[in-house]
Amino acid sequence: MTKKNEQTVIKKYANRRLYNTGTSTYVTLEDLSEMVKAEDDFVVYDAKSGDDITRSVLTQIIFEHENKGQNLLPIAFLRQLIRFYGDSMQTLVPSYLDFSMQNLAKDQDQLRKQLSDSFGNSAFEAMEEQVRRNSEMFENAMNMFMPFTKATNTDMPAETTKQDSNPQKQNELDALKEQVADMQKMISALADKKD
Repeated sequence: MTKKNEQTVIKKYANRRLYNTGTSTYVTLEDLSEMVKAEDDFVVYDAKSGDDITRSVLTQIIFEHENKGQNLLPIAFLRQLIRFYGDSMQTLVPSYLDFSMQNLAKDQDQLRKQLSDSFGNSAFEAMEEQVRRNSEMFENAMNMFMPFTKATNTDMPAETTKQDSNPQKQNELDALKEQVADMQKMISALADKKD
């Protein structure tokens, strides 16, 4: 293949065939998937227009894996992601997701080490704990992006509804909501200026 520090150019032709200019061979989406797993960097260009279509090809690889039953993306995540398109927070999502995936990859290495050092059920417990922590981190982060989603009283634990009856805490919550609303207005205004 290619060296990891060089970016291989892949050309996509009108007949939907992919050509690896580094190896001078035709490749498949599965081959590109293996290149990604091997951390071989590549860019995909439309052979006719010269447009960079790397994003759409990578998305197509994910789509193919999902269609094969290798479900990695939960439906709730996909719906949440779709909601961000056209939203004022859209510009923050890519950098946040990139940061989250880098942390997940870092944690994955640590988890693999724990599993190799452990025996028996403790390895599976460590894995379940890591998955739980990653899920909580991701869910909390997504909630930060959607602070105005209203939860119904049936969605909230009994403790939360009892605390809301405290007027001082309710006033603090209202003040916090106002601050967040002001921040969102400022972000929207900045996003409008960019346009």
